[in-house]
Amino acid sequence: MRLIVLLLIVANLALFAYARLDSAGGEGARRAEQVDPDKIRILSPQQVAALGPAKIAALADVCAEWGPFSDAERTKALADLDSLQLGRLVTQRKVDTESAYWVNVGPYPSKGAADKRVGELRAQGVTDTSAVDAGRGQYAVSLGIFRTEQAARARADALSRQGVSAAKVEPRQQTSSQTMLVVRDPREPVLARLKDLQPQYVGSDLRIGTCPAPS
Repeated sequence: MRLIVLLLIVANLALFAYARLDSAGGEGARRAEQVDPDKIRILSPQQVAALGPAKIAALADVCAEWGPFSDAERTKALADLDSLQLGRLVTQRKVDTESAYWVNVGPYPSKGAADKRVGELRAQGVTDTSAVDAGRGQYAVSLGIFRTEQAARARADALSRQGVSAAKVEPRQQTSSQTMLVVRDPREPVLARLKDLQPQYVGSDLRIGTCPAPS
């Protein structure tokens, strides 16, 4: 009988000690894991960019936006990112540019003449080209519309190296649709690759900040 009483006393003491430890340690742990709303800070895109690659990579809901690109530039830029195997982390966002610079050759007296020139250019390996109505009964061959004059002149220079010496750059007041590449949650190697590539695409910008809202 005495043994049973002693065992009950020991069991109750153990239960009391466990309850005290759980209330102290358990509550303290729970409080440590809670988020303090007063310490949450919303960062602007400029503040995010100033954090540096390592800290950016640790944030949630951060995107890198690169562009804008014409159709031909977009295809090449995506190919340059292939080695990163981004999969669904990279998406595309359409943007409209009101004023732009137009690279073209011509004018030609008929659409047939412009179409013929398009065929000759494609035979030379020149892509992103089409015959367009230039007005006043004339046609031109478009070789790309760019957001900045610098980017347009870079395109004209590249065409000149391909043997298209007649390409000219002209301002063109129209709305043109281009593409931004959006990379969600970019890791440090991804940011480094984007920064390496950006100077190779004249007129493109690389912005790092909160992800754009779905359209």
